[in-house]
Amino acid sequence: MTHNRYIMLKHLEIFAKRLRDLRIGRNLFQGDVAVDLNISRQTISKYELGDRQPDFDMLIIIADYYDVSIDYLLGRISEKQFLRQ
Repeated sequence: MTHNRYIMLKHLEIFAKRLRDLRIGRNLFQGDVAVDLNISRQTISKYELGDRQPDFDMLIIIADYYDVSIDYLLGRISEKQFLRQ
């Protein structure tokens, strides 16, 4: 495996875990998030399992929904740094 491929997989793994942690931390079900984001519950599930990754537009929507930065979602920073105070 190339170094770049490893880095991409690591960020996807971190994204999946953080997405799940954010949802659970807000006491939401996958179906709740799916309705709010206008996507299927299966899509949310695949994001959380690391089986699928969102496109740029959806990544922005997810970050806004959870009020965190894209850098946090992707594991580039460790602090949530909520956007709205």
